[in-house]
Amino acid sequence: MTLSAADGNAILNENFAPWVRELGLVVEETGDLMAVLRLPWSTRLARQGGAMCGQALMAAADTATVIAVSAARGEFVPMTTVQQSSTFQRPVVDADVLVTATLTKVGRTLAFAEVAMTAGGNVAAHATTVYALL
Repeated sequence: MTLSAADGNAILNENFAPWVRELGLVVEETGDLMAVLRLPWSTRLARQGGAMCGQALMAAADTATVIAVSAARGEFVPMTTVQQSSTFQRPVVDADVLVTATLTKVGRTLAFAEVAMTAGGNVAAHATTVYALL
């Protein structure tokens, strides 16, 4: 059973640290092997020069993976990040970011994902993540 976006938002509110919730992430869509979150633009997330900081994008990618794994499992399950690799392709200025986590493999103990982060229809960043399922 796949979780709804409302279920994903409940998982965000119940299982994440306050500073992650302060990013303002919203689960917009879930599927059998994916989740789409919106990271709203905020000057609080901008670094010197006015672009969204990479740390906010990496946290959003990490969080989207948790929601995607939860959607695939039908519920939130204990898990932890094993690896994350991020590349930044263009700055995000004054735009929301759609964070799409797509699971490429979900095993008994590990889950792997590709995460695309787009703003204004353009890829701003990309990440790969690996999670240990506890």
